[in-house]
Amino acid sequence: MDLLINIDVPDLTRAIDFYTRAFGLKVTRRFGDGGAELSGLPAKLYLLVKKEGSIGAASQPRSYARHWTPVHFDVVVDDVAAALAKALTAGAKAEGDIRTVKWGRIVEIADPFGHGICLLQFLGRGYDEVSVRVAD
Repeated sequence: MDLLINIDVPDLTRAIDFYTRAFGLKVTRRFGDGGAELSGLPAKLYLLVKKEGSIGAASQPRSYARHWTPVHFDVVVDDVAAALAKALTAGAKAEGDIRTVKWGRIVEIADPFGHGICLLQFLGRGYDEVSVRVAD
């Protein structure tokens, strides 16, 4: 099995600019004007051009205003403050302050297309600070 992350965007050039500058990703393949593959994360990230208002899942039109979705991705970083500054410079919007929790530090951001992303910095034992092992 493999995991691919697909992000719908209305403007490929702008999306490539944001994701390469915010997270240091590299374009590894282009699919004409319709998409691009980016590497630098544990999973390949695909930016796919989809017009605003076109029909997405469950017959709902796509909107690139800030939207909520139960699926998002977290980017684990060494320094959440530095990563936030880099993402903001690239065009992200912060959606609150950096918070410290039992397992680390977190801040929520939105990319220029309304997609939510969390920046995480693990401290101590990371998620092991709050998790309980389950038997295999």
